[in-house]
Amino acid sequence: MELGADAIWLSPIYPSPNADFGYDVADYNGVDPVYGTLDDFDALVGATHEMGLRLLLDLVPCHTSIEHPWFRERPDLYFLADRPLNNWVAAFGGPAWSRDEVSGRWYLHSFFPEQPDLNWRNPEVPARMGDVIRGWLDRGADGFRLDAIDRLMKDPELRDDPPATVAPLLPLHPEHGVLEHTRSRNAPDIGEAVASLREAAGDAFLVGEVYLPAAGLAQYLPSLDAAFAFELLHAGFEPARMRAAIEAMHATGKAAWVLSNHDFSRLPNRVGRANDRAAAMLLLTLPGPAFIFQGDEIGMADGPGHNPPLDRHGRDAFRHPMQWDPSPNGGFSEATPWLPSVDPAQRNVADQTADRGSLLWLYRDLIALRRTLGEGIAFRDSPPGTLVYERGEHIVAINLGDEDRPGPEHRGIELATSAGAAADPALLPAHSGWIGRLT
Repeated sequence: MELGADAIWLSPIYPSPNADFGYDVADYNGVDPVYGTLDDFDALVGATHEMGLRLLLDLVPCHTSIEHPWFRERPDLYFLADRPLNNWVAAFGGPAWSRDEVSGRWYLHSFFPEQPDLNWRNPEVPARMGDVIRGWLDRGADGFRLDAIDRLMKDPELRDDPPATVAPLLPLHPEHGVLEHTRSRNAPDIGEAVASLREAAGDAFLVGEVYLPAAGLAQYLPSLDAAFAFELLHAGFEPARMRAAIEAMHATGKAAWVLSNHDFSRLPNRVGRANDRAAAMLLLTLPGPAFIFQGDEIGMADGPGHNPPLDRHGRDAFRHPMQWDPSPNGGFSEATPWLPSVDPAQRNVADQTADRGSLLWLYRDLIALRRTLGEGIAFRDSPPGTLVYERGEHIVAINLGDEDRPGPEHRGIELATSAGAAADPALLPAHSGWIGRLT
C-alpha cells in the first residue's frame, strides 16, 4: 500500500506437488495447505480490496501436474500416444515426450515431465478452464496473469519442428534453441484459445506471458489487456536495443513493462548495482502497466539459492523471500522460509522507509509521479549511452553509461534518481536520470 501499487500478482496458490514451484497444478479450484485455505483466500481478497488494491492470480492453462486427477480419469484431455510423435524439445531441455510408467504410453510436456500438456483442441479443455476462471472471479479475484499461453495451441498434425537457422530473438535453453518452434507452439489459430479465456474472464484484467517478440503478438492482443515486454527485459541495458524494444512494444498498445521476474536473474545482477535507480526510472516512466518483482524496490540481488537445488532449472537464486526488516529472516516469517534471506541487515524495507534518499523512496516517488505523465512516448535523439523521451509535458533523461553526458533542455527537474543527479540542470551524470518539465 505504501509503495503506491495498484494490484498484487500472486504466483500459483493451488495444491501442487511442487515439481515446478506450483506451476504444476493438481487442483485448479483449491489452495495449497502450505498457504492456507479458501477462507484465508477470501480474507486476503477482502483485505486487498479494502486497501483499494486489486488481486491477480497466476493461471496455468497450458499444462497440469501429472498428479492432477484429470491425467488418469480423462487422458483424452492430454496428448498421449504409443510412441513419441515428433522431435519437439521441452523448454528446459530434453525430449518433450516422456513415457508414463502406469499406462505405458507417451505423453507430451512443454516443460518438465511432471507437467503434461493439455490438448486445447479438445473443446472440453477451454470449457473446463473457463469454469476455473469464473470460479475464482466469483471469489473476488480481479484478473489473471496467463502463464505460457503461446503453448496452448500446437500444430494439429503434431509435425516436427524444423532446425533453427538463426539465433532466437529471446533467450532459450541451448537444447530448446536448436529448433524453430513453428509447430510446437504459437499455432496460427492460437488466438481462438486466448479468446476463450477472455470470454470466460469478461472484463477482468488479463496479462499474458507470451514469450515472443512484439512482432509475434498480433494473435494474442485482441483478447488481452496487456502482454509482457520480454524484448525490453532481455535488451541488456543497451540503449539502442532498449529504445527499439520499447518502440516496438508500445506500438502494440498493450505493453506490460517488466525488467525482472521470478524466471530471470535479478536487476542488480543483470544491469549492475550502479544502474538500480536508472532502471527504476525507466520502468516507471513508460506508458502502460509496469510490474515490479518483489525486492526490486529495495535493490535485492540474487542470493545463494539452495543446496541441493529446489528448482532444477536453476532459478532458486532469483526467488529469495522479501526482506522487510533487518532480522535474520528479514521479517518474512517467524518460521524458516523455503530459501534463506540474502542480506536483510544491509537491505530491508524498514531501514529504507526511514531513509528519504533510499531506493525504496525513489520507487514510491516514481509511482506517484507516473500518474501525472502524459499519454504516449516520443523518443529524441540523444548522446551515446542515454535514453531521452517525452511523456506529454515531461521529459525523461536516463544515462546508462559510465560517462557524464549533456542533458536535454527543460524548465526544471521534477524528480531525479538522486540529489547528485540534479545538481547541474544541464548535465546528465553517469548511471542516473531525471524527469523534467517541458512547460
